[in-house]
Order: sequence, then C-alpha cells, then structure tokens
Amino acid sequence: MRLLPETNSYGNLTENFVWQIPEKFNIGVAICDAWADKDPDREALVFAEDGGDVTSYSYADLKRLSNQLANLLKDRGVQPGDRVGVLMPQRPEAAIAHIAALKLGAITIPLFTLFGEEALSYRLGNSGAKAVITDENGAVKLSGLRDQLPHLSTLFCADGAAEGAEDLWGHMRGHEDTFTPFETRSDDPALIIYTSGTTGQPKGALHAHRVLLGHLPGVEMSHDFLGQPGDRIWTPADWAWIGGLLDVLMPALYLGVPVVACRFRKFTAEAAFQLLQDHKIRNAFLPPTALKMMRQIEAPQDRWTLNVRSVASGGETLGAELIDWGRRTFGLTINEFYGQTECNMIVSSCAAIMEARPGVMGRAVPGHQVDVVDEAGKPAPDGVLGTIAVKSPDPVMFLGYWNNADATRRKFTGEWLLTGDTGQRDADGWIRFVGRDDDVITSSGYRIGPGEIEDCLLKHPAVAMAGVVGKPDQRRTEIVKAYIVLKSDIEPSDALAEEIASFVKIRLAAHEYPREVAFVDALPMTTTGKVIRKELRARAEAEE
Repeated sequence: MRLLPETNSYGNLTENFVWQIPEKFNIGVAICDAWADKDPDREALVFAEDGGDVTSYSYADLKRLSNQLANLLKDRGVQPGDRVGVLMPQRPEAAIAHIAALKLGAITIPLFTLFGEEALSYRLGNSGAKAVITDENGAVKLSGLRDQLPHLSTLFCADGAAEGAEDLWGHMRGHEDTFTPFETRSDDPALIIYTSGTTGQPKGALHAHRVLLGHLPGVEMSHDFLGQPGDRIWTPADWAWIGGLLDVLMPALYLGVPVVACRFRKFTAEAAFQLLQDHKIRNAFLPPTALKMMRQIEAPQDRWTLNVRSVASGGETLGAELIDWGRRTFGLTINEFYGQTECNMIVSSCAAIMEARPGVMGRAVPGHQVDVVDEAGKPAPDGVLGTIAVKSPDPVMFLGYWNNADATRRKFTGEWLLTGDTGQRDADGWIRFVGRDDDVITSSGYRIGPGEIEDCLLKHPAVAMAGVVGKPDQRRTEIVKAYIVLKSDIEPSDALAEEIASFVKIRLAAHEYPREVAFVDALPMTTTGKVIRKELRARAEAEE
C-alpha cells in the first residue's frame, strides 16, 4: 500500500513517480475499514496511559466503534459537509471521532486541548461546528461557550456526562455497529486545520480527502520507507496539529503501521526514552524541541534498550549537533522534512538513499514541484535567497482558507503557493530553510538566518535551548540577539555571555555572532515546539 517503491536512489523515486488519485476516496474508510475488511485482527492503535494500563485496538475494533459513532452523529442530525470538532489529547476516542465523522462525510476540526475559551470560541464559531467530541476538561471549557455558538447542538464527552456534555460511550452503545460510509470524492472537504500565521485571527486551512494521499510520499520518505515489517510509530506531537494527525496517525493507519498513543501528564526526556523502550517503538516523529530536551540526557543509549529504525523531525532546521547526537543515540540519521499546514510534507531527506546535509532540509518529495521563487514569482537562481513555493495543483495542497477568499488569493502568485518562508536551492535541488520572511535578520547589509546561529549555540556545553532574532540598531539596521536557556547546573554571568558570543563568532562568521546575549528561564514556544521568534523580536524591540 506504500506509494513509494523501495529503491537506492532519489533519481529512481522522482523519475518513476506518478500520482494515482482516485475519483472517489474517503480518509475514514482508507485508514480503518479497508484494513478491517481484509485483516480485521491487525493491530491498529495502542493506548499507553501515562503510568497506567495499555489497551490495544485492532482495525476491526476501530471499524465497529467508529460505525457506532457515525450512526450516533447521523441520528443527531450531522450530515455530509457539517463540521465536527475533536477536542481531545492522544487517546483512542480522538482517532475514532475523526474516522466516524469522515465516513459520515462530515468535516472534522482538530482542536488543541490547551486552547482557552477565546481560542475555542473563535474556531468553533468561525467553522459553524454542529458537534464536538471532547473529554471532561474540554466539556468544562465549552460549558460556558454554548450561548456564543448557536450552531453547536451536540456535545459528547468521552469521560461520561459532564458540564452539559452527554456520555459518549453510553450513547454509542445504543447504536448499530454497521454503517455504510458516504461516498466522497477525493476533492471533497475533509478537515479544517486552523493555523495562526503572523497577523490577525487564525485561518482555517480547508483540506480535501486527497490530502492523506498527498502526505504519503513525504511520510514514507522521511521514515526510510515507512511500512516495513515490524514498524511501529509514535510521536509526542498532539493529534490536534497537522504534524501529529497527518504526519503520523492517519498515514500510519493507512499503511497498516500500529500507532502508539500516550498522553503524558508532562513530556520529559526520561518518559520519552522509557516509552520508546517499553513499547518497542521502531519509528518516531520527534519535533526539534523534543530532540533538544532528550539530548540533555547523558548517554541515553546506556540507560535504555532502543531499537528505533527511523526518526523524522520537522519544524526547525536541526543542524549538525542534533544530527550527530541522533547517530550516537539511535544509531541512525534523523531525517528532516518540511511543510506547513496549507501544504505539508513537500521536502524531505531520506538517509536510506541520500547523505544528510546538516542545515539543509532535503529535496522535493516525489510528486511535489518545490522551488525558490523571487518577488515576481519566477524561480530564483541557484543559491539566491527567495520564497519557498509549491506549484499547483498538488494533492497535498489545501482547498483554501475557510470563508476567507482574500487570504486564499494572497497565498498564491500565479501557479505558485507561497509558503512565506525564505530559502535557497542549490544546483542539485537541495533546499535550505533560512527562516520565515520576518525571521531573516538584516545586519550591515547581510541577510542572516537564525537557524544556523541557534544550531551553533546548541553546541556550547552550557546551552540547553536558544532563540535568535534581530534587534533594531541605528548603525547596523539590526544586530543579532540571542536568548539562551542554560543547562540546569550552569549559572549565568557576563563572562559566560561573552564566551558564548565568541564561541559563535569563531565558528560561524564575524557578522553572525550575537552581539547581545540574554539568559532566560524559558523561550516562548508554539504548541508544536517551534520558538516563537515574533515574541522574542517584540521583547528585543522593547529593550530599545
């Protein structure tokens, strides 16, 4: 069922690849019923309670339970095209809810459990969600919002009746476990994933059912051809985000790879290594922040027995330090990938067929035409900075922003979808991520990407985490400023700040070293583990 053939060269992958997108396709059927009908006892999902029980679900289990929920939603008036929110952490009911609603022809909205009332009210109101499936914590948050959400007629709680929410499992048991899925076309809407962007309210990226097929080549490539016998995958990334949902949960279920789900009370490096060992994880998507936290454990390979086959990471450039750490710890090369909510998994490395280039994301995933374009939307010369762009049409590309045609138009120039990220392409097609358009630092005429400096800072023995931004400067336009989280046993000092700045100056370039170093207790982070440089820039500007 893999889309990519196993081969020994990137050229073979790209030259022979042809999209085969069927006219009719339904994500819920493809990730559940298709396997349940031919191999019902095959393990699909493993739920590992943090410090508690472990429950395994077969594809037949997922089909039976999602059929019951689909019948329940249908009985409550949810019809094809209606929106259904899923507000839960990694747990079986989250997967079952997506499968059920998608088989019904509805559009699901993954929602992050740490969202506050304002964030939830906006997303549910903007989408006009008719139903939400949540847990007890979510029910409490939503209880005070019902008056603001006239379309929200149904609220089910997976932990039993609570705060105006009905008992999900109690009502499911009263419905048939057979269901005839709605016949969706590949281009029919399936998911709305809200993305924050840099200004204004979040925008809902509307994706079609084909988005799953569009993800598969990148997922397979970033895991050295995912779908090998014995593969078993886990990620700490929440399923409310595209990285957890469409980079791990749905593609793995489609490929028949068991997914391990765990909702840590608090993510720690020790807990991550323990899970990798206890559940014999073979494949992991570990965001850069998780890797940086895990990297602080001394010689983890001596404390845990690991048998990991592939590790993929995306969201921030890893650099040489984390790549080398991954080789020492896992005995493999971590594969980097790149994409964004509107058009994901479009660039990747793949250690099985190419050497890693630290600081360079990879090459275009087969089936995606990715380039670096100038302000006129024309491909930029090799080595010249421009905007990373993807040519349309493309099966992984969003249909548009929900109820926001103007923002959709601004996302494109001609046939190119603009990611808003600055990058460079070399003569061999390798693409280097430099930074968000507004992350690039302009200093004394130089354009400086923060990623390379952050990677260098991480090599200093005192540094745990680092965020780099441009601080306004009258003479240089901007200077490089670094915000540093030190390792737990290190005390900040002016001497250490000077040492760290010199460390970068020697290893990178005189114009790239941080002229100011600030020690902080924590960095502002997105829920997917990216440093929020916008907040650091605002902090730097306020220091003027």
